[in-house]
Amino acid sequence: MSSPAARFDRGHTDDLMTFLTASPSQYHAVANAAERLEKAGFRQLAETDAWDSSTGGKFVLRGGAIIAWYVPEGAAAHTPFRIVGAHTDSPNLRVKPLPDTGSQGWRQIAVEIYGGTLLNTWLDRDLGLAGRLTLHDGTDRLVNIDRALMRVPQLAVHLDRSVNTDGLKLDKQRHMQPIWGLGDVHEGDLIAFLEDEEELERGSVAGWDLMVHSIEPPAYLGRDRELLAGPRMDNLLSVHAGVVALAAASAAEKLDHIPVLAAFDHEENGSQSDTGADGPLLGNVLERSVFSRGGTYEDRARAFAGAICLSSDTGHAVHPNYAERHDPSHHPRANGGPILKVNVNQRYATDGSGRAVFVNACERAGVPWQTFVSNNSMPCGTTIGPITAARHGIQTVDIGVAILSMHSARELCGADDPYLLANTMVAFLES
Repeated sequence: MSSPAARFDRGHTDDLMTFLTASPSQYHAVANAAERLEKAGFRQLAETDAWDSSTGGKFVLRGGAIIAWYVPEGAAAHTPFRIVGAHTDSPNLRVKPLPDTGSQGWRQIAVEIYGGTLLNTWLDRDLGLAGRLTLHDGTDRLVNIDRALMRVPQLAVHLDRSVNTDGLKLDKQRHMQPIWGLGDVHEGDLIAFLEDEEELERGSVAGWDLMVHSIEPPAYLGRDRELLAGPRMDNLLSVHAGVVALAAASAAEKLDHIPVLAAFDHEENGSQSDTGADGPLLGNVLERSVFSRGGTYEDRARAFAGAICLSSDTGHAVHPNYAERHDPSHHPRANGGPILKVNVNQRYATDGSGRAVFVNACERAGVPWQTFVSNNSMPCGTTIGPITAARHGIQTVDIGVAILSMHSARELCGADDPYLLANTMVAFLES
């Protein structure tokens, strides 16, 4: 790749693997993103404080979401935004408010299904537990039990002879509760265990947002290690690329716009929350950035009208065993570069003008690219792109990396595609 913007290589994929391992929950992901941005010179702002007109890198954290932006020297109040959008959450199993349960001498954890997860991929895996604990004083504590703590055991084939002919049928309530020990069930055991693990005083935890994760680390796969297998690539792959790209763009010699990273929570269940793309967080942050630099409503309108968002989320690579499920002329392939996601019914926000934005960024970065569109007989998924476009009136283009096993506990992509995506994002943010 000859373009000056094409600065990332396979080392970026190595770093992505580190990021995935360190981010078993969306709360860990935004904490890790914030730490990386701070090392690049960004500073955290509190939403409850007054914001000043200073230049430089800034970010806001709220729960499992992060909005970060860089104000270059000389930026006017109406300077437009260049936004990379992504989401931090992944489908998984979430701990219920009363977590201690069990049956037949087995101690289990009561979980609820979050998002459209592939249930069977959570069976017979060694599982850890991660998320955040909220203490009685209102502070949060991140927790990560990254060892074999629990398991969802599958029924033996001897007791279900039809499983390989009629298919596996899982009841979300009866069949997905992990086991984590033997003996009688005692209310409060799980939280007491976590308090001990975190060296907290017993009874100090008032609330929790906890989720199960596979402890198997990411790994290169294939004869030539040309593939990457790992958890939560939907969509921490895009979050990681966005963080790296924003840090790189902040070092550019000249910017005539404000580069932004917006990574939201709750995309997998509709984005309707105070930390989701359908909430007010992004609009509030962008508006406050305009107004803190002395801008008026007119400046705000001009900045939004000139803004463009690349909404980055994983998409479907053509599956070798199910090629008929894909559009016959659109077959995204691993290591073929980022994909442009198109749906005329606005499940994706891309139009012809947005296509030009994406293609220009790829060409500046020297990156190959592909197009994804659904088979007409199959329903099309969606992401934060149409929500961002509709809520804020910002031109939005849906892009991503083509993967297999989407919504599995362990997904698969080409090992080159993460850095090809990051190079495209840099070219977009620096343009």
